[in-house]
Amino acid sequence: MKRKKDPEVQRSNAESRVALIAGGVRGIGKALSLALAGRGWRIAACYRKNRDAAEALLSELGAGGRRALLVQSDVSKPENAATLVRRVESEYGRIDALIHCIGAYHRVPLMEESVEGWHEMFDHNLHPVFYLSRLAAAGMMQRRWGRIVSFSMVNADRQIGQPFVTAHYIAKMGVLALTRSLAKTLAPFGITANSISPGFIETGSVPKEVMAQSMKSIPAGYIGSPDDAVGAVCYLLSDDARYVNGTNIHLSGGWGI
Repeated sequence: MKRKKDPEVQRSNAESRVALIAGGVRGIGKALSLALAGRGWRIAACYRKNRDAAEALLSELGAGGRRALLVQSDVSKPENAATLVRRVESEYGRIDALIHCIGAYHRVPLMEESVEGWHEMFDHNLHPVFYLSRLAAAGMMQRRWGRIVSFSMVNADRQIGQPFVTAHYIAKMGVLALTRSLAKTLAPFGITANSISPGFIETGSVPKEVMAQSMKSIPAGYIGSPDDAVGAVCYLLSDDARYVNGTNIHLSGGWGI
């Protein structure tokens, strides 16, 4: 059976910065793909399963004459992460910003968690941040400019007990530690590595009644939107944030801090 080609939008010859967004076709990742493309960035985004979402994003980008490379890739596997980075660098010649939006999640009591489920949380939340960062950083180091932004979760820096999302939570704690290590390692090359820790964000993945109930505990009094994440990421990618390195931004309206 002939493999269907990954969806693409033809890029122009105009020089602009390139963003690789892991998990860039739904939710916050989709909002970032659209926003950065609208700001002139060349977009490469990977997705693991949802080809329909990728096709929908491709159509939306194409309608606006914007450029993108969308690649189906399970970057929890190091060989796939390497292939993805090579593909993007071959197509665009560079990667200037790496944004990690992927984050598998399931809720299960700790003592009922399976070994497979435990590994899945680390394989899809923490390990790809290492796989992709070390690969993309090589080119950034040569050009002496780059941005790495990874998504954690709002209270991961508090190291509290989480008996229903234990593996997911520990993996997100690991993202914070890895981000700081990347920041220290890469700062001499003009590269920053920062994290964003969202609370309740309206992406359509949580039932509305659950979100409505959760809103009562948010000091700001409302649920955040993907655009709130876009604003934080765009700041971290900008030259205005050149001296912001190794930080973690809480994106929660005051919840969970």
